[in-house]
Amino acid sequence: MGTGVADERSLVVAAEAGDRRALEDLARVSLPLVYTIARRALGGLPEVDDVVQDTMLRAVRELRSLRTPESFRPWLAAIATRQISSHLHRRQVDAERAVPLEEVADPPHADAESLVLACVELSQDRRQVVRASRWLDRGDRVVLSLWWLEAAGRLTRAELADTLATSAAHAGVRLQRMRNQLDLCRSLVAVLEASPRCARLTVALDGWSGRPSVLWRKRIMRHTRCCSVCARAAGGLSPLERLTAGLALFPVSPALPATVRRPSGYHSR
Repeated sequence: MGTGVADERSLVVAAEAGDRRALEDLARVSLPLVYTIARRALGGLPEVDDVVQDTMLRAVRELRSLRTPESFRPWLAAIATRQISSHLHRRQVDAERAVPLEEVADPPHADAESLVLACVELSQDRRQVVRASRWLDRGDRVVLSLWWLEAAGRLTRAELADTLATSAAHAGVRLQRMRNQLDLCRSLVAVLEASPRCARLTVALDGWSGRPSVLWRKRIMRHTRCCSVCARAAGGLSPLERLTAGLALFPVSPALPATVRRPSGYHSR
């Protein structure tokens, strides 16, 4: 986060006491963490800045409810994950109202892919993980964003568990479950992008809009489980651990309102 634990604690204590400058500094050093969580979970959706803004403003309003300054980071990450989950739920509900169930899409449009890939240098394998994450369930996408931060050294396992409001042991179970699902989705992406693509899979994809959804994930995986051609196309995936070296926080979008970077409306007691 760009500041030490002791410095972070001092900023939290001062901000809770009504120090406006400390609050601004705390928001500044915390913003990259929140932005990265949102970007990892939402995959470049244009609403990322809105979710970040809502998270930061909620954190400012609720800061005095934080009982232990040392838990600020998982507390803030938990607010971010709740905002993300709520946003994804609203988005899914809106999509289900607008289109038939079989065409419901959870990921960003095609132009959003260029946005997320332009903002950070990713290897081809990392890009594949980004595309695969769009096939994950809503909860797993949040867990994945936290796992990236743990892998990058920005969250400890204890902080990750606190963010998920669970024990370290159960957090480990959720992480492993997410990784298993992500590997299945990576295989799915690999067979879809194979050249040439399996002819039987092409037939099975008749009527697909090209956008990920739970229904089509199940249909595609049902085919790949018993297809030797797709099994070969999905072979040789790099272990996830090899993709985490050199990870960094996303640069914060310059489009975020100044009120997020320099909170207003916070007065001393």
